Amino acid sequence: MTGSGRVSASRVSVTRPGMVNQLRARTVEIAWLTLVWVLLWGTFTPVSIVGGVLVGAAVIAAFRFPAPGPHLPFRPVRLLALGGYLAYDMVVSGAEVSWQTLRHGPAARGAVFAVPLVSGSDRVVAVVANALSLSPGAMALQIDHEHRLWHVYALGPRDRAGVERSRRRALDMQRRVIAALGTPAELAEVERHMARVGSGGGPR
Repeated sequence: MTGSGRVSASRVSVTRPGMVNQLRARTVEIAWLTLVWVLLWGTFTPVSIVGGVLVGAAVIAAFRFPAPGPHLPFRPVRLLALGGYLAYDMVVSGAEVSWQTLRHGPAARGAVFAVPLVSGSDRVVAVVANALSLSPGAMALQIDHEHRLWHVYALGPRDRAGVERSRRRALDMQRRVIAALGTPAELAEVERHMARVGSGGGPR
């Protein structure tokens, strides 16, 4: 009896931290899906927030995503700042797309360009791609893990300077996501890339 009691206690002590980490990670995923849901509806009301939580929980349960790995930083203040920036960017980008449509009509141009992929976390990369795609007039087309690049489409650039502005904007979105969910090393790397683009250099 004593031996079995020791084994049970050991199993509980080993399993409990893993369960806590998994629960914490699932909570972060549901919180992110809730944020996306609320931004898509454009209404910050208790009904939309509760609906987002329910939808996020249903998506996590229905698709049975693999258990997330540990050590994903979570910074609530920066995550809230990211949510605020996404809301702001949707308004500004929507106005820019409207202006491009009114000014150029069918002659409106777009560009596809490469952006350095900084994070090695699939979850962070997925958040970056979805955050960018929430912005009207922009879309993540392809993610190339082998060459650490992601290819972005943006409406509006008509010359090299416009492409560089759009590239810096995509890098800034990546920086904001990494500031909330990435590592300090990744944040330092994306800031180096932003400095290089700002000084006229291209992606590595």
